[in-house]
Amino acid sequence: MKISREIVEYIAHLARIELTETEKETFREQLEAILDHIDKLNELDTTGVEPMVHTLRLTNVFRGDEVRPSLSRDSALGNAPDRSEDSYKVPAVIE
Repeated sequence: MKISREIVEYIAHLARIELTETEKETFREQLEAILDHIDKLNELDTTGVEPMVHTLRLTNVFRGDEVRPSLSRDSALGNAPDRSEDSYKVPAVIE
């Protein structure tokens, strides 16, 4: 698929980036190569092939969600440079 300089400039405008003339030509060539590759992939017969989310068969590796003992509030706030009752006290970030 042919990509024009105008399309590259339009994409750069949408992305809010400035491109030099050399970059425009480089990206035009790269986008053309990517779309040519996609066209080749579209020629493949994928009937009977299930869509996949990931190339590896992964299972959930998270631990079970169970209640366990944790730090007390005083232990958690023990190294706080400044605290206000049961919370960390931090400088205001909104003026």
